Amino acid sequence: MIDEPGTIPAVSLEGGTQERADGCVTIPRADHGISRQDIPENVLKVLYRLRRSGYKGYLCGGGVRDLLLGRKPKDFDIATDARPGEIRSLFRNSRIIGRRFRLVHVIFHDAVVEVATFRREPEQSGENDDLLVRRDNTFGTPIEDAKRRDFTVNGLFYDIESFSVLDFVGGVEDLHSRLIRVIGDPDRRLREDPVRMMRAVEFAARLDFEIEADTYDAIVEHRGDILKASPARVTDEILELLRKGWSREAMHLMVETQLMEPLVPELMPWIQNEESDYFWKMLAVLDRTMRSGRSMPDSVLFAVLLLPIILVGLEQEESRNGRMKIGDTLTFVRESLEPVFRRFVLPAGMRHQIEQAFETLWRLQEPPGERKSGWRVVFREPFANAIALFEIYALSSGRSVEMFREWQTLMRRMQAEEPPTKRPRKRRKKK
Repeated sequence: MIDEPGTIPAVSLEGGTQERADGCVTIPRADHGISRQDIPENVLKVLYRLRRSGYKGYLCGGGVRDLLLGRKPKDFDIATDARPGEIRSLFRNSRIIGRRFRLVHVIFHDAVVEVATFRREPEQSGENDDLLVRRDNTFGTPIEDAKRRDFTVNGLFYDIESFSVLDFVGGVEDLHSRLIRVIGDPDRRLREDPVRMMRAVEFAARLDFEIEADTYDAIVEHRGDILKASPARVTDEILELLRKGWSREAMHLMVETQLMEPLVPELMPWIQNEESDYFWKMLAVLDRTMRSGRSMPDSVLFAVLLLPIILVGLEQEESRNGRMKIGDTLTFVRESLEPVFRRFVLPAGMRHQIEQAFETLWRLQEPPGERKSGWRVVFREPFANAIALFEIYALSSGRSVEMFREWQTLMRRMQAEEPPTKRPRKRRKKK
């Protein structure tokens, strides 16, 4: 198995490939590269038990896509015609979850396998009703299930019984063409679930694919609908774009399709002018850091995205009014971030960490003071996030590099020493 973006093993659309009467293109084992050796044993157990019990059971979605691309899937999902209650009765080590989607998790000691019943598109309640899908629990057939998925490359099934790939939506062809294409009418499908616009960006950046023309145009046209989506899901998608090492490509697409504008309009002036180069370099540094295996807390990732707003704003504020006190800096940071935070769902603790990291980062723009002052800064809770943010900023902008090194050296020296202890206060002897 390999895990390199853009590597597409040969998948033949000729040879033994057949098109059924229902429009399904069946690609036999000889014409694709998926092997059972690449599928975890627990996933195979679930598939075979469903089959032995008289149900259909297919590997589906991103797992099939990644196997065809020669990548290692991060998870394996199963689609079946068994209902949730029937799946639950087959596996004692399972539980039914979800409200909007009723799914079954089959729980093993080292993994959880997600099993979903085939679904079809829900019926709209009326012509004038908005297209946002709030309930999606209507059972269907394999072809209906494939056509209700988001993108063609995610609409593929792998049949463990015949070892063939089932393609109802043209996904294999789009894998060859390196395209992210919405299944069905892009205008309708993106209005049904605006988060699909961000997912299109994610898959294009992750796989190094292009967004198909009609899908791209629909994203641009309906970009404002992203504010109708669940803020919690939008927050998760933003963090997903920053966590995995493809944030620079993803954010370029977010800006290019104008999706970023309704989400963080405050950021646009700082990334569309001639001085914005360091912002893209900063994302490139972040990507290298994440791909190296180093972990970063979500508060630092989100702070990277907002850093131009705060640093440029603080520089302008001090140029107008002179040096700011610590309390004034923190007030400025909170007021600047408040309208941004209203569009996302961040835990209160995470918001506090972001604010404290920015306030501490601004203090690190000056050299360490005398020893006691350095101890107070280095061993404050926000320092770890602030120095990580400082490192990304200094390496990308070329500014304050020596200052960062001074603080980094002080941090390493002090962490190797015992922290200072307070002397016990002498008590006066009672007369």
